Amino acid sequence: MSEIKKPSLLQALTPIVVLIGLLTINVIVLGSDAITGANQIALLMASGIAGIIAFRCGYNWHHIEGSIVKSISSAMGAMLILLAIGSLAGTWLLSGIVPSMIYYGLKILNPTIFLLAACVVCAIVSVATGSSWSTVATVGIALLGIGKAMDIHEGVIAGAIISGAYFGDKMSPLSDTTNLAPAMAGTDLFTHIRYMTYTTFPTLAITLVIFFIWGFTLDTSGAATDSSAVLKAIESRFNLSPFLFIVPVLVIVMIVKKVPALPALLVGALLGGIAAIIFQPDLVIEISKVDGNFLKASFIAVMNAMTTTIHIQTADPMISELLTAKGMSGMLNTIWLILCAMIFGGVMESAGLLKIIAEKIIQFAHSTGSLVASTTVTCIFFNFTASDQYMAIAVPGRMYADTFRKRGLKPEVLSRTLEDSGTVTSVLIPWNTCGATQANVLGVATMAYAPFCFFCIMSPFMTVLQAYVNYKIRRLDATEA
Repeated sequence: MSEIKKPSLLQALTPIVVLIGLLTINVIVLGSDAITGANQIALLMASGIAGIIAFRCGYNWHHIEGSIVKSISSAMGAMLILLAIGSLAGTWLLSGIVPSMIYYGLKILNPTIFLLAACVVCAIVSVATGSSWSTVATVGIALLGIGKAMDIHEGVIAGAIISGAYFGDKMSPLSDTTNLAPAMAGTDLFTHIRYMTYTTFPTLAITLVIFFIWGFTLDTSGAATDSSAVLKAIESRFNLSPFLFIVPVLVIVMIVKKVPALPALLVGALLGGIAAIIFQPDLVIEISKVDGNFLKASFIAVMNAMTTTIHIQTADPMISELLTAKGMSGMLNTIWLILCAMIFGGVMESAGLLKIIAEKIIQFAHSTGSLVASTTVTCIFFNFTASDQYMAIAVPGRMYADTFRKRGLKPEVLSRTLEDSGTVTSVLIPWNTCGATQANVLGVATMAYAPFCFFCIMSPFMTVLQAYVNYKIRRLDATEA
């Protein structure tokens, strides 16, 4: 490498401005189609601008490429989980697991309390499993189908599902982000979880009140008719049995027992395939288009469900759309988006451009409230630019740890701020790994559900508000300082 120059703030901001400009143009011109290629190109073009700046600062291609590879490597687990979720969704549809969830859910849940119930159920499952992704990919998909059958707007349903799922992602000791935040801040796991209750429980309570009140504003006059049509369509196409619920229960048990998400989801997909062969032999033959050789038909149908799009046709096009899964192939566009986002984050990181911007932000933090607010803004900024919630926790955690200690604040103040702003806002950004994933898994555009993710929206404001009013802010005593 030649002589290294420190980039200026203008240089650091230039790729961000270019990216925001290109993304804005994409949305104006292409609308929801922007995510199918245009946004990926925008990220690559902004990466090119960042690369030119890195070269001008004295960094060579080998250094930049290494940073890109490191960035992509950090998201590799997420991309593999995406493929596993695609397979699981396919076999759980073919086997009748998801249709059974929808069927029995429609019989039990009342439309008025559905949004409240969806949020609570996802919160419980996510706390038990420690994974918002697994919760959304299993229980969330079923709840979305139930809500759509009740004629509730899909963005609102997804908002309730994601709000509950990300509550669990924050509060579960099994969650990777819940372990990462205290590790970055320098506190222990259960101190971190207990301290988060001061901001997280009030935020969840407000969220549940909003969804409870929203339920009474819904026009459910046509829901009974729609639900009846869905029930009849499912009954006519699937052999329904409570035994099908053994598969999702086993997956949840595996995750609770700390089996990593990827193998747990793959096992769930394979169990779904076995359940399809046992419970839905007629559908297996229909999907495979093979008659007279059930063994061959079973292999083809399960492979198709895991890898490509399958449609279960009914007399109602809306219900047929509900009974559709895209397999692994349906996740490839999201993986493409994640790859481009991580390339952008890697190039920005290679020349320290993100750090330059964060250092400028911290200069304005004079009080405890402004320090917490600056940390919150930095986490959200990294979610926008680095496109990954782990980077949005890890990098600000490393940056601000010394500052919080010098200001006399205990490390759990920082760890809570990282979770309240880094973990939950990632799902609100279309090109972030979390936003892109949940939009693809649920089939609901990020900008369609984001306004209704009340828990995720309010969490950063709650942590900043409590810091400014000095509520439950823990400070180091003389010995600790």
